[in-house]
Amino acid sequence: MKNDRINVGRRKSSIARINLKKGNGKIIINNSPAKDYFKRDSLVMMLSQPLEIVSFTGKFDFIVNVRGGGLSGQAGAVRLGLSKKLEQIDPSYRSALKKAGMLTRDARVVERKKPGQPGARKKFQFSKR
Repeated sequence: MKNDRINVGRRKSSIARINLKKGNGKIIINNSPAKDYFKRDSLVMMLSQPLEIVSFTGKFDFIVNVRGGGLSGQAGAVRLGLSKKLEQIDPSYRSALKKAGMLTRDARVVERKKPGQPGARKKFQFSKR
């Protein structure tokens, strides 16, 4: 297989690198199964969305290295990386993945705290006297 390029997915402050090898369709994240790494079923379901959209058969294992952020951000990064890898495997998957919004990076990040204020948006209470 000529697709040796590592695909990267990003979300919030998380970065996921996706590798592929012949196998039976497992997703291994940081040397543990996805179900063990992401303790919540909703996050594991989020990972399988791109695979279900293109009905990708289990011929390959996805080996994922993910760093930074929390579990939710990491799951989003892995989902984007898997979608990009599927598109790289077969470019005909692009239209289905694009239509489902799997190839779009979610750019929302935590807003920074402004100097002299208690939070990003919160202001100190106004006092008339």
